[in-house]
Formats: sequence, structure tokens, C-alpha cells
Amino acid sequence: MDLAKKNILIVGLGISGMAAAQFAKNRGASVTVTDIAEEKALGSNLAAVQKMGVKLELGRHNIETFEHADFIVVSPGVPHTILPIERAKEKGIPVLGEFELASRFIREPVIAISGTNGKTTTTRLLGRMLENSGFKIFVGGNIGNPLIGYADTGGTADMVVAEVSSFQLDTIDTFRPRVSVLLNISDDHLDRYPDFESYARSKGRIFENQQEGDTAVLNGSDPVICLISKTLKARKLPFYHQGNSHAHNREYAIIDRINGQNTHSIKIFTKENPEAVLDLSKVNLMGRHNMENVAAASLAALAAGGTLEGIQSGLNEFQGLSHRLEYIKTINDVRFYDDSKGTNIDAVARALEVFRNPVILIMGGRDKGGAFKQLRGLVQQRVKKLIVMGEAGDEIKSVLEDTCKEGVQTASTMEEAVRFAFLSAVPGDVVLLSPGCSSFDMYNSYAERGEAFCATVENLTRTNRL
Repeated sequence: MDLAKKNILIVGLGISGMAAAQFAKNRGASVTVTDIAEEKALGSNLAAVQKMGVKLELGRHNIETFEHADFIVVSPGVPHTILPIERAKEKGIPVLGEFELASRFIREPVIAISGTNGKTTTTRLLGRMLENSGFKIFVGGNIGNPLIGYADTGGTADMVVAEVSSFQLDTIDTFRPRVSVLLNISDDHLDRYPDFESYARSKGRIFENQQEGDTAVLNGSDPVICLISKTLKARKLPFYHQGNSHAHNREYAIIDRINGQNTHSIKIFTKENPEAVLDLSKVNLMGRHNMENVAAASLAALAAGGTLEGIQSGLNEFQGLSHRLEYIKTINDVRFYDDSKGTNIDAVARALEVFRNPVILIMGGRDKGGAFKQLRGLVQQRVKKLIVMGEAGDEIKSVLEDTCKEGVQTASTMEEAVRFAFLSAVPGDVVLLSPGCSSFDMYNSYAERGEAFCATVENLTRTNRL
């Protein structure tokens, strides 16, 4: 694919848009970058893109610019259904995502991981397993290291391990991962998709171009994934929890459990490893969902050529990621956990399932279209008190108020939410931030929100009491 002297339009001035603009510029293209944000909202990205010597159109999208491009590269944060892009498509102008563009220049095998929850944990863990198996690995994609940046350097890895979002899958065309991983599909991003079925179809596109000889690792207990994967040409490697049916599969992973509670091993049955066992006694990850992530990463690593020794050592070394059910502190025998990455309903449910002690739950932010009523049963079982905040606070309160033993309290700031939670706690309680919403009403990212929570908890440590 020759970009020289092509008129290329980059839509969106985020991390991937910046990387795509640099990539195209380095290959002799005439590059225009458009973003609906004004100059003052773009911060350091504005100065960086100005140094590239590309044309900038800010504060609006000019339809004429779209209609005169040779092709268009859309950043994941930009809906591919906006009017200027639709007009360009009507004129036959190719519209690609940054992920698709990168894949056309990457020659190394790509392992792609998607799912509503657990993508980043699984991607990082898989990268570690393959590195410990002796491979040189690039880990990137939807986790801050755009694939186009790797392609721009003429990368020298043995394999690429990439997290891919539904937004990125919306704009693929020929992208074909050697190994694909689909962890789960539940309600998310319904503020962007017209319905759940549309969102699920986007996730399922990770399998779209795979052929015989490729591998699909998938959650065999997720009914939506099972439906999507019925007609796959690729080799299937499903994973299950003990007790779930796997009678129709000769190759699979089973998450073993003792007394229905503590996961202690994962048993793997593949043609290369007829009966392998991974020991989970040293794993630093909590919850049933994280055991699914471990099973998925292990199967993908084996499919990519990883060794059992490398997989086990990578698993033992992996410490988990920040803001994902991360233990922060214990103060006066009250434990604090940061799950700020829990930005949808299913993530909150998975976090609550971990705890047997009474939970004081902090929720709220910008609603992504999830059905909070799905949490009613778990909240009634596990949550002692609910603290709500942000734009969705009132909605969450109206749906869940009658399910909490000690009711719901509204906070205007994170500091206030943590203070209310601590004053309500008694020894043995858990304070959990798992918002079930995006952060963009009050914070620039889930990480910034999590850091605000952690800083407030640290302040409790310094003062011991408010």
C-alpha cells in the first residue's frame, strides 16, 4: 500500500490519530488532520501535530475535505457513522481505522484480544507469558501504544499482542489475526451503538477474516459468543468453569475449583498438550472473571507457540493492573479497593462477586446506556450501603435505592464519597469504587478518577479519621 503523494485525512487528534498522521507523513503523504475540538481543548497534542507540518482543521468537520480525500483514517473515539464520513463513503472514498491501516504494514503474526471486560489484563498477561517463552513481543493497540506506531518503526518483534476495541473493529476490512481472543460480551457503549446486537456484531468481527490454520480463543460459557462463533473457519479453543458443559470440544481449558470457591488450577487439553495443568496458587488476581482472563491468555499463548514453563512463570510474575479491582489500603480493618476501570454494569457485577464481606459501593459517572436494574440482586446480597456521584447518580439511586440495607447517599465529589463511605464502615467492611459508568463527566479518564480515589484514601491514612 503506497501512501506517497496521497491526500490522506486523519479524523480525530487523539493518541492513535497522532500516530496515524505521523505514519502517513513519514511515507510522503499530504496529510490533513480534523477534529471537532477547539485548539484550547487539544493541549500538547496540538503543538506536537503542528511540528509534523500537516494541515489542521479544528472546531468542525468540513464535508468538502472528506469528499476530496484519497482515503480517510478514523480514530477509535470518532463514530464512523457521522455525516461527513457517510458522504465520503457514498463517493467511494475508502474509510479505514488506524488499526486496519497498521495491519496492512505489519508482517509479524498478530494476536488480538477483545471483549467487554478484561481486555487489558489479558493482553498484558499474554505478553508476559510469551516473553517468558523466549519471544520478543510488542504489546499495544487499544492500551496506549497504537499499532500504527509499531508499524512506523518497522518493528522487529517476533509477534504483536494487541488489544482491540469494538470501535476499532468497526473499521477493519482485511485485518486477520493469527490468534483471536474474545473474552465476553455484555452491555456496554450503548450510548454509541443503537442496540446490544449491533455492539455484539462489532465484537464478533474479530473472527471475520480468520481462516483454517488460525485460532479463535473464546468464552465457551458466553451464549452470545457461542452464537457468533458457530460458523468459524478457525480452530476453536474455548474455556469454561468447572461444571460447564464442554462435551462437544476436544480442545479446551477448564477452570478447576475447590468446594465451589477457590480456583486452584486450570487444566488444558489441546493436541499439542493433551493434559496440562497450570498452578494458580501464586496468582495475584482476584475473582472468577480474572480466572477466565488467565485461561484465555494461556490458551492463546499455547496457540502462538508459548511454552508451559513460560506461561506458568509469566502467570506467577504478573501483578495485575492499576484501577482494576486493585487493593489500596486497610484502615481500621476496613479494606479499600479501586475498580475505576469498571465502567459498565457487568464489570460492577464481577467485582461484587469477589467479596463475601459487606460492601460499601461507590458508583456513578456518565451513563453509557447500561441497565442498572441488572445489579439489583447482587447489590441486595452484597452491598451494605451505596454512595452515588456524577451525572448518573440520580438514575442509579432511583433504580437501586430499595436494595441497600443502609440506603443510598449522594456525594458531589470523590472526597465526599470516600468520606461518606468511611464514616459508614465498621471493621470488616469493604469500600469499593466500581462506578459502572465512564469518567468523562468529572475526570479525563478512568485512571484519573482512580487516582483521585486512591489519593483520598491515602489522606484517610494520614489523618486516620476525618
